[in-house]
Parts: sequence; structure tokens; C-alpha cells
Amino acid sequence: MDLFSIIDKYYPQDNELRHILLVHGRKVADLSLEMAARHPELQLDLTFIEEAALLHDIGIFLTDAPRIHCYGTAPYICHGYYGAELLRMEGLFKHARVCERHTGVGLTKELIMDSGWPLPFMDFIPQTLEEQLICFADKFYSKTRYLEKARTMQQVVDSMEKISQEAVRKVKEWALIFG
Repeated sequence: MDLFSIIDKYYPQDNELRHILLVHGRKVADLSLEMAARHPELQLDLTFIEEAALLHDIGIFLTDAPRIHCYGTAPYICHGYYGAELLRMEGLFKHARVCERHTGVGLTKELIMDSGWPLPFMDFIPQTLEEQLICFADKFYSKTRYLEKARTMQQVVDSMEKISQEAVRKVKEWALIFG
């Protein structure tokens, strides 16, 4: 599989959005691989981690998020779901699951229903260790500010407090597993 041919297909222009996608994906991939290397006992699939981390935000161009140069029509919360759809069309079913499960610490059916988001009423929760690792690493890098600067664990916890105490608990659990 040639990841860059997939990226080129959906991001053919060399512009700020492509730059954000590539830099953010690379940062998340590098951090994921660094954490995985510290834990050989987990026997994580390093090739998959790198590929999936690079592609986890492939669907952002379909969303309306002008701060990161996205001028699509869908709400930003849908970027993972739409990215998963794109990767399924490419035959990357395992990678697609990372896309749809990386938002926040995962989205529950109840949260989707209560929020009224235009997503299927189902759970999008990271299941495998690789999915959890990429989801965790993603919390350390923003696409809106300081693109290449990692957040501290305290900053990640603070950002999760805006979501829920369950999100805080989950990132602290992942820090114990992968940190």
C-alpha cells in the first residue's frame, strides 16, 4: 500500500490543509511509535501504527473547520467517520477503524444521540491497543495551534476535563499503559 498515493488522491494540492494533515499525522505517528518502542511486551504492530496514525485524519477536508483550512460541509465531529468511509473505499478496513474511533477518547452511542451529531447511533470507541495508542498520541498534537509542539500530559488532562471525567480517567489509564 502506498499511503502517499491515498493522501494525494484526497489532498492533491500542496496547500495549508495538506501541510496540516501531513505534519499532524507525522507527529502522531512518531509519538505512537516512540511509546510503542518503550513497550515491546505489548507486541504492537508498528507498521500498522505508523500507517494508521498518518491516515487517522484523512477525512478533515470534508468538514467545515475554517481555522484549519477545511471548507467542507460536515461538522468537524464527523471527520473520523467520513475518513473511515474513505479508507474503506480504499480497502483499508483496519485503518478505517482508527479513523472512526480516535475522536476524543472515543464516542459512545449515548453521547452521539444526546448531542444530536449527524453520526450513526453506535459506539466509536478504540478497542485494540493500537487504536488506543493512536487515539492517546493524537491528544498531544493540535491541528489549530502550535502544530509541531507537543502538549504536556497536564495540558491533555485539562483538555479532557472539558469533555468529561470519564475522558480524564481514560487518558490517565492510557498514560499508565503507554507512558
